[in-house]
Amino acid sequence: MPKYTITTLGCKVNQYESEAIARELETSGWYPAQKDKPADLCIVNTCTVTQKASMQSRQAVRQSIRANPKARIVVTGCYAQTAAEEIKKINGVHDIIGHAQKHKIVSIVLSQKKNKIPHPISVCSNVLEGHQFQQFSETVYGTRTRPFLKIQDGCDSFCTYCIVPFARGPSRSMPLADVLENIKLLGKAGYHEVVLTGIHLGNYGLDLDPKTSLYELLSAIDESNLIKRVRLSSIEPLELTDDIIGCVAESRRFCRHFHIPLQSGDDGILKKMHRPYTGSYFRDLVFKINERLPDAAIGVDVLVGFPGEADAAFVNTYNLIQDLPVAYLHVFPFSSRADTVASKLADKIPSDVIKARGQRMRNLGADYRLRFYNGFIGQTLEVLIEETRDKKSGLLKGISSNYIPVFIDASDDYMNHIVQVTVEKLDANKRPYGTICANDIINSKHNLNCAQHQ
Repeated sequence: MPKYTITTLGCKVNQYESEAIARELETSGWYPAQKDKPADLCIVNTCTVTQKASMQSRQAVRQSIRANPKARIVVTGCYAQTAAEEIKKINGVHDIIGHAQKHKIVSIVLSQKKNKIPHPISVCSNVLEGHQFQQFSETVYGTRTRPFLKIQDGCDSFCTYCIVPFARGPSRSMPLADVLENIKLLGKAGYHEVVLTGIHLGNYGLDLDPKTSLYELLSAIDESNLIKRVRLSSIEPLELTDDIIGCVAESRRFCRHFHIPLQSGDDGILKKMHRPYTGSYFRDLVFKINERLPDAAIGVDVLVGFPGEADAAFVNTYNLIQDLPVAYLHVFPFSSRADTVASKLADKIPSDVIKARGQRMRNLGADYRLRFYNGFIGQTLEVLIEETRDKKSGLLKGISSNYIPVFIDASDDYMNHIVQVTVEKLDANKRPYGTICANDIINSKHNLNCAQHQ
């Protein structure tokens, strides 16, 4: 039986695509290799959003070659798309497959295996010329309790620091009917939550004929009643419309969770970044969400150390965030990427300054996360219990609609169930700890007894 491994770096979209590749391989008769056992095929799904991500991608490729000396080594993903010539220099790589062919990666690899092609090949066409959403042949289930569903790919924004449009190409959307069909299949397969993801999710549907929108998609999902919970991944500030906020507020189907990229709270830096909003617009948006949905988790992306970010500009960002009712921060240091406008800008910020600013911002984010958790002690939340226990504590772990991880001492019977959990305290590691409400315990025992007598 042929064995494979897939190593994934980077974003939710990459993770979704790796799961899709794994499913197609297994449909074709392949099996995942056991840990520390050699594989016949190793796929490395790379990332290049930062210099560190590119370095980690190269390391992952070399590690796969060393651990699997007889395997076919396939490199795909954003680093493969943008740096194929660099990857060719790594001795032991067999195939470099770009995003335009990623959905065909299994058929390409199996064809080469059958024909015994001896030399490395590179299949990386120009993604900037692609205008059609590429779908995998199988619905992706994967191993997650809360599976991802990629409904959009690519980006048209070309923020001055970002290499993603060059790696992923223009914005493309999965047809609305196909989104509904995938969610329907996930619901029928026993999943209770799906995470809608994309590179530029808020642009969903604008490329379709006829055009549609993310709001229209969410309305269709809500009306179709295909799955219990739907979570949105990152949405740009200008695309998080009143209609979308209202849709989430008025339906129990959509998770009370918004992740919004700010990047900078300084208007001058935002302009240099080619970000089409102001700090005050962002502030008003967050307070609007908080007023409509006071229990919602609002996460924020922050980029520190952009060229020309003087101390005053950083302080503007810090002060803006300090005044906002946010639940957590994702903080990224500026990383110069070749071919982007920002890579050519003067006034580079010293690395030690970037590091200090990043740590200060992360400390603020940790304080906000703790404050958010504390605000729900004594409250009851709907929690989806994961299908694996926490490795360190052995406890069950679940995620609430508003993105609070809750740890619970209970039986495996609750795995992959949405239950009512009362948050009792934060444990010694500042993690929320809760108990399942009595009604859910009674209902669970009743269901188990019924099953045993059938």
